[in-house]
Amino acid sequence: MRWLRNLIRFLVAVQLLPALESGEETLVGGQAVLEGVMMRSPHAWAIACRKPSGEVVTMGEPLVRPSDKHAWMNWPVVRGVMTLGYAMNLGYRALRFSANVAIEDALHGEGAAGEERGEAAAAGRENNVARKAEKRQKALKISGWMAAANVVVSLVFFIFMYKYLPLLAATELKKANPALGGQVVFNLVDGAVRLILFLLFIWGVSLFPDIRRVYQYHGAEHKTVFAFENGRPLETDEVQKYSTYHPRCGTSFLMTVMLISIGFYMLIPFTTFWARFTARIALLPVVAGVSYEIIRFAAKHRGSLFALMTAPGLWLQRITTQPPSDDMAQCAITALDRAMMLEKQNGGELVIA
Repeated sequence: MRWLRNLIRFLVAVQLLPALESGEETLVGGQAVLEGVMMRSPHAWAIACRKPSGEVVTMGEPLVRPSDKHAWMNWPVVRGVMTLGYAMNLGYRALRFSANVAIEDALHGEGAAGEERGEAAAAGRENNVARKAEKRQKALKISGWMAAANVVVSLVFFIFMYKYLPLLAATELKKANPALGGQVVFNLVDGAVRLILFLLFIWGVSLFPDIRRVYQYHGAEHKTVFAFENGRPLETDEVQKYSTYHPRCGTSFLMTVMLISIGFYMLIPFTTFWARFTARIALLPVVAGVSYEIIRFAAKHRGSLFALMTAPGLWLQRITTQPPSDDMAQCAITALDRAMMLEKQNGGELVIA
């Protein structure tokens, strides 16, 4: 059933959320969602989703930046952790909105088909079919508890896949070959396993047509942001001229985290499995904060040495971003137009230097 398919798409997209969003509160950024794009500016965000009928559903809200509330949230490294957490929360809300639009559309479609069958059998069944469709819509719409449960599952998946399994593999390989037990070699093996698992997951889900469409909307988001940053008109033909690879992408951030973490873990003197595992969890905010600063600097200084560290993330975007259709690009433009309209109302016009 179409609603179940959309629900599965949502659950998979949640696992990809860090790779699809750009967490930068001082610039324009965005995120691919199910059949649409979310765009955000410093003081607003908006989302545009396209239904199978071709209708575009939009929604937007003003934002208050975390650093506007507390000055310490703008400290280097700390701002990365706070901003990324805020961006992930916002990105999840956008993804949930797009999933609910898709599910509602699927249920309305099923209800309409049922209504036609009801008319053919007996005109009196119309209201009954409509009531059943409404009840199913309320039951299947992604509720708050379902959203919270999925966040927990996603976090457990992340820790198991990218912290526990790589460390377990490196530990077992060390037992088989003691030469791999050195601090540097051990963490290189651990990092290599982590990268392989990450790349396999990103590539594996790209084989599904539904996720490939999400990657196309990801490309539409990047193209539109590039056009805006270069001061070009937000028109489909103009937007389509730009690249789908953007240095401030969540994919680049995740790759930087993977690489930076190898160096951090080499500094940890622990040698037991659980001590190392605990340290990896504890260091997550620090690694994320440092990686954020590197991505932020590299985006502004594309000829610097730090920009080289983000190159693997740009290469990986060959998978996580795909050339969008004109309709997809138009969704991204619609979302950014609405976000900028709200930006002017709530924080003034944003100008890219």
